[in-house]
Amino acid sequence: MLSRSCFNLLNLDDYSVIDRARIPKVMNVPGIISDFEEENKEVKKNERRIIVANQLPIKAYKDGKKWCFEWDKFALDTLILQLKDGLSQDLEIIYVGCLKAEVEVVDQEEVAQFLWDKFRCVPTFLSLELINKYYHGFCKHYLWPLFHYMLPITSSQGVRFDRNCWLAYVSANKIFADKVYEVINPDEDYVWIQDYHLMILPTMLRKKYNRIKIGFFLHSPFPSSEIYRTLPVRDEILRALLNCDLVGFQTFDYARHFLSCCSRMLGLDYQSKRGYIGIEYFGRTVTIKILPVGIHMGQIQNVMSLSDTGKKAKELKVKYEGKILMLGIDDMDMFKGIGLKFLAMGHLLDQTPRLRGKVVLVQITNPPRSRGSDIQEVEEEVKRIASEINKKYGKPGYEPIVCVNGPVSTQDKIAHYAISECVVVNAVRDGMNLVPYEYTVSRQSSDNLDKALGIDSSAASRKSVIIVSEFIGCSPSLSGAIRVNPWDIESVSNAMFAAATMNDSEKELRHEKHYKYVSSHDVAYWARSFDQDLKRACSEHFHKRCWGIGLGLGFRVVALGPNFRKLSVEHIVSAYNRTNNRLILLDYDGTMLSEESVDKTPSEDDISILNGLCSDPKNVVFIVSGRGKDTLSKWFSPCPRLGLSAEHGYFTRWSKDSEWESRPVAADLDWKKIVLPIMERYTEATDGSSIEQKESALVWHHQHAGPDFGAWQAKELLDHLESVLANEPVVVKRGQHIVEVKPQDVSKGLVFKNLLASMQSRGKSPDFVLCVGDDRSDEDMFESIASSLANSSLPDKAEVFACTVGQKPSMAKYYLDDPTEVIKMLQGLSAATAAVQLPPKSPVHQSSTEALTP
Repeated sequence: MLSRSCFNLLNLDDYSVIDRARIPKVMNVPGIISDFEEENKEVKKNERRIIVANQLPIKAYKDGKKWCFEWDKFALDTLILQLKDGLSQDLEIIYVGCLKAEVEVVDQEEVAQFLWDKFRCVPTFLSLELINKYYHGFCKHYLWPLFHYMLPITSSQGVRFDRNCWLAYVSANKIFADKVYEVINPDEDYVWIQDYHLMILPTMLRKKYNRIKIGFFLHSPFPSSEIYRTLPVRDEILRALLNCDLVGFQTFDYARHFLSCCSRMLGLDYQSKRGYIGIEYFGRTVTIKILPVGIHMGQIQNVMSLSDTGKKAKELKVKYEGKILMLGIDDMDMFKGIGLKFLAMGHLLDQTPRLRGKVVLVQITNPPRSRGSDIQEVEEEVKRIASEINKKYGKPGYEPIVCVNGPVSTQDKIAHYAISECVVVNAVRDGMNLVPYEYTVSRQSSDNLDKALGIDSSAASRKSVIIVSEFIGCSPSLSGAIRVNPWDIESVSNAMFAAATMNDSEKELRHEKHYKYVSSHDVAYWARSFDQDLKRACSEHFHKRCWGIGLGLGFRVVALGPNFRKLSVEHIVSAYNRTNNRLILLDYDGTMLSEESVDKTPSEDDISILNGLCSDPKNVVFIVSGRGKDTLSKWFSPCPRLGLSAEHGYFTRWSKDSEWESRPVAADLDWKKIVLPIMERYTEATDGSSIEQKESALVWHHQHAGPDFGAWQAKELLDHLESVLANEPVVVKRGQHIVEVKPQDVSKGLVFKNLLASMQSRGKSPDFVLCVGDDRSDEDMFESIASSLANSSLPDKAEVFACTVGQKPSMAKYYLDDPTEVIKMLQGLSAATAAVQLPPKSPVHQSSTEALTP
């Protein structure tokens, strides 16, 4: 198959044209490239969705020597085939995944072409050795248990991390990526990746196409950070998921665990805005969606209408006539809690003799999806417990636990659903589990089943009871279910007793409530909602400039606004040399000095650079910091001409020889008597936190507290302070690892405005402004600069450089990556000053800092 991605338009620098035309094939005139279509003709886009999953929704079998293929329509869990019912019929759906059969190498090309032509499927042919290491080794025996909260503490319990299996996982994901490359048009297509088998695929796709539109949905649980952080490749997987535009989870708990991992391991914070959760990641917003998957209503209803289904249901009704039938349908898996379910059944019969001979638990067990000693142990345990209970409580014509080893047909499953008074889903941990949904629909009215079971369709109300583990994804949506802790055998037994003795009116109410939810939140609703949010999450792609940084699986894309660019030293030095009245404002912590530095004292090089800038009479240079005036005075005492603004502008000093001026505030500082006891209470309750007392402000720091608990306490403190200080002339702000309370009319933005006014009052309106900072308080300065440009407070030809440290959303128009680059930039300006031969100092050429000193 030929690739549609002949050109990677996403890496071009000019993104002014949002709606891109395709690259033309013909040049009509030398030097002039024509579009495919005439300008007055609309180019029709062929939107497509590329669904990537471990397995294709295709049944493959051989008829003699000939391969035969068909859609796997009757598998209840074939979500990737069912989801297209929720998408527009105009969309072309392409599937990428493995076949459920081994195709010899000589046949692979022919099979691939046939699947593409007839089914729009792209098969990924993996060798048996790779499948064993990738799927059985890493996915099923390592990731699957870990994502279900099971750690391989000992070598006999679970499988420990194996580097070779991890490399096989990487190799398999690379094969999937190559197949996506073959068919993708990166400008128009959306890629939707399914489940934990392909978690690093987003990085591979994003590396080749920076603006590719990627959604990922995790169908399994996502473990808590305490479990996930044991994964040796945790950062690679976490960053790969952050290379998506939209990441979907079944429940809020799973999303919360993912957000906690991003916070604790990568230092990323998230925000909730208008109902959407977003993580800012290198200028991109990664949207987090909580969306439980649904079932395909039509498919189940179609099976219910089949004559074979009615016939099977009638046979089962005769077989279990007079019995209260409870049903379990589970994969043979260590996390399905089958053994615990059987123990609860035994406890029920032991404690309630009158139910012996009446209650039957039918357990349909699907074949295991993997193999290994752990599966064998589960199978042996289940058989042993069932045998013991049947031997103890069974009698001729009555078997308490009936085990049906699968696979069984879809008709058989629905027939069992139709005659069961209760379904028991007892998993100790599961991503979603759609059995309760399928059971609910199967218990609804059906002419075929009603006739087979002798039910009057017009008169009978529908009833059902669901016992569901509180540790599975569907539990929150089943408000009428009996929720249980599967580990509590007595609790599950009590739930079984309640289901067996519940009156019909109660069963009807529970069924009605469940059916209303299940029918309105089907698989089409799930797919449509995810697709809509994926389009929304990608809507800003071509409004930003993108480029990739990092190597291997550490790769990520930096996305910045079209006017937000890196500050070039050559550019700013050129502007610096052309101007005569310069205002230079510098934050200190995080700007000139890394936040990780233990010793915060300025280095000799820093002092030398600042003195070099201050020596130019055309310059007014200020350090604008949130630190106290005593600390700044001590640190920068070797810089006699340097201006200092302390505590975000509450104190200002124009030079070492001038006095500190305090900003007049609207009221006294009595509010501190309210704030300090509250902060002390939170400090006592939050290990690692501290209080910084300034003359104008109080700051609560939680940088050294636990990330999650510190952030939680900061939010609580912010809400607490805002409520008690509602009538005080103060501002409560949350910054980077801080909560600060300060007077209303104190900010770094006002520092800029005051300095600008002072320079203009002396006829020295600045034609060069440089402002560099790294955190939220510095955004006030950037905003004031933008406002001054908008209202023409600065000269029209002024060279203005508002620069933030780090590639992140900002009011600034420029950025530098880190404090090291800031110092290099200042060195360039200082060197430009030193290169200028200044005339001897005279009263006419006195320092501008001295000239502005009050």
